[in-house]
Amino acid sequence: MRLHEHLTREILNGPTGPKIGAYFDLDQTLLAGFSATAFFQQRIFSGKMAPRDIGDALLGTLSFAVGRTGFSGMMSATTQAYRGLAESVLEEVGEEVFEKHLATQIYPESRALVNAHQDMGHTVAIISSATRYQADPLARDMGIEHVLCTQLEVSNGVFTGNVVHPTCYGEGKAEAGRSLASTHGLDLDETYFYTDSHEDLPLLDLVGRPRPLNPNRQLAQIAKERRWPVRRFTSRGRPSAGDIVRTGLTYASLIPSVWAGAAAGITNGSMREAINVAGSVWGELATSLAGIDLRVVDEEHLWSHRPAVFIFNHQSALDAVLMIKMLRRDLTGVGKKEIRRNPIFGPLFGAAGVVFIDRTDRSKAIEALAPAVSALREGRSLVIAPEGTRSTTPRLGRFKKGAFHMAMQAGVPIVPVVFRNVLDAMPKDALVVRPATIEVLVLPPVDTSDWTPESLDDEIEAIRDRYVEILEHH
Repeated sequence: MRLHEHLTREILNGPTGPKIGAYFDLDQTLLAGFSATAFFQQRIFSGKMAPRDIGDALLGTLSFAVGRTGFSGMMSATTQAYRGLAESVLEEVGEEVFEKHLATQIYPESRALVNAHQDMGHTVAIISSATRYQADPLARDMGIEHVLCTQLEVSNGVFTGNVVHPTCYGEGKAEAGRSLASTHGLDLDETYFYTDSHEDLPLLDLVGRPRPLNPNRQLAQIAKERRWPVRRFTSRGRPSAGDIVRTGLTYASLIPSVWAGAAAGITNGSMREAINVAGSVWGELATSLAGIDLRVVDEEHLWSHRPAVFIFNHQSALDAVLMIKMLRRDLTGVGKKEIRRNPIFGPLFGAAGVVFIDRTDRSKAIEALAPAVSALREGRSLVIAPEGTRSTTPRLGRFKKGAFHMAMQAGVPIVPVVFRNVLDAMPKDALVVRPATIEVLVLPPVDTSDWTPESLDDEIEAIRDRYVEILEHH
């Protein structure tokens, strides 16, 4: 099954090829919120904006909001603060803002729409009134080649403080769409444009497939009158009361799970049975209460060879619960030392034999893994994320060698578990869990018995390549 199939069916059943355009606005369309707000806040907190520059920017924005000045006037007011600043500084700020704030605000549904257009060979573009310093990092992450946006004047690598006219707003956005169509021979009658704002009406009128996403009140009314299909996404932005209640119940489900485990452990006189029951009950309760529909492909590989080292791509704090739900019993894990200080999870994970390591000290980390190897030899499986840390996007990080060394030392196989979209439910640093359908593919166990230290890098790379191949297949 393809994720978000109900959203992408129209695209996948339509015409193919690069003559079909797919234009996307940025704010409130590809991502929740406004990139300019995150960008401005980052500049303020960096301490590199003078009070006068901050005042000018706020005044310009207010004047635009109440209709006293146009978009170009607002941009001129806000960009004066950049006069004399090296362009490379804003490029660095843009990357930092994307990594810290914007990456986790990308709508999973919008990512699915972009992926569907790319799979059909369409010419995908971001057309936005934002600057490229806001849009470029997101475009690179999503593999979007074309970015048309408001340009700031640069001379010899330094901002002049002026804005290049016309800006990419209103009719200027429509002109950008025409220019791209002319350059690449696009059929505008078959081209899509996704946006949230009535201010983009000139470009909406230009294309044959206007597609309002999360429309404001004015655009929603226009769409109703013209019978344009409207979609609204709630997977990002401010959580609903239902999301908060579900999340509270998800966390609270740990309490009855621990009691159930304690009862089983006392009855059977076995700490391992206590941990097995507590983990199994918690995995089922937590995912159910959170509204997670977990769909596992090739589930038999979870049980065919045990003990084993189960590795997974790390996207979310929810990963651990999902692995516990799937594996159910006789397992332990490896986590960062900071978890030990958590008043709830620290003692519980410690009782389960989780090995805590200091990722900043490689020699001590390797030494600390010895109990995990012992657990494998005693018949318990090990769960570990070879990336070491969570990613803010679906892109896969570099694999560290610890998991693979332990599998070799204990003489057990590696079982790769590929999460497709845990980010949909709970991205990095999020506190609220959103309902989502999560897809998991379990790969066949990889025999490590003939691995050698000399071949280890190649073996790891081959496994990582399988992850990349699966994840890039959307």
